Amino acid sequence: MQRKAIIFGAQGQLGVELCSEFERRGWKVERFDRQSLDITNPHRVEQAISQGDPQVVVNAAAYNQVDIAENEPLAAYETNGLAVRNIAMACRQTDSRLVHYSTDYVFDGTKGAPYVETDRPHPLGAYAVSKLAGELYAQAYLKDPIILRTSGVFGPGGRFTPRGNFVELMLRLAKGSSPIRVVQDHVASPTYAPAMASRTVDTIEKGLTGIFHLGGGEPISWYDYAKLIFELAGLPASVQPTDEREYRTPARRPKYSALSNSKLEAAGIAPMPPLREAIADYLEKRTA
Repeated sequence: MQRKAIIFGAQGQLGVELCSEFERRGWKVERFDRQSLDITNPHRVEQAISQGDPQVVVNAAAYNQVDIAENEPLAAYETNGLAVRNIAMACRQTDSRLVHYSTDYVFDGTKGAPYVETDRPHPLGAYAVSKLAGELYAQAYLKDPIILRTSGVFGPGGRFTPRGNFVELMLRLAKGSSPIRVVQDHVASPTYAPAMASRTVDTIEKGLTGIFHLGGGEPISWYDYAKLIFELAGLPASVQPTDEREYRTPARRPKYSALSNSKLEAAGIAPMPPLREAIADYLEKRTA
């Protein structure tokens, strides 16, 4: 019998890659996006999962407007926290495996080195709190969820999403004449969506469970990330470093939120591609 997966957030830059990867491996995929199903509606979620009766449910949907969440924390909590509860409860009724994505922002960034799964979370804002709540709901209602924490996702599908991604933002700013100022005192591990999708399905097919970090595997400041984008795109943009003191935002962000993928790699999952290689592939797909 053909294996079946339900994907929530199927139109996002990760969701489109997940759908492609599952189908490439012979899975039947049922897609839901924000327009077709509101995951904050428990009845609709239960109905979708019970009727679909999938082996796997992947939740790639999220409220990720980090700064706006400070003014509307309930909206973030409903999507990132309570909606995960809805999905987990429905999965429990059908014995479906749940894969849920969380974030590097559950940490406060004070460690100064890549975070591992046993590091204690300490969220700094409303968005981060809501994402940690989602993790806890998944673990509270299910005995074997897969929770994948990631960082700065970018993929070709970001060209067609309302908020885009960091690469698209930099390419758009490069069209202007003003210098581009990017923070150099914040470090993350930007994650390439196509590679992330393939490793997600690997994780499912290997029968892994628990919390895993699935970041880009390479700590880098946002300033150096921007420079790398312009170098590989062949654009002579003027990039200047700045810091969080100059670039204040409503939400506090962890200054060092890079993730270590060592646990996932030890379980037999392939390392993520180098960031330079991932950006080059992104730019190639973007112009194909």
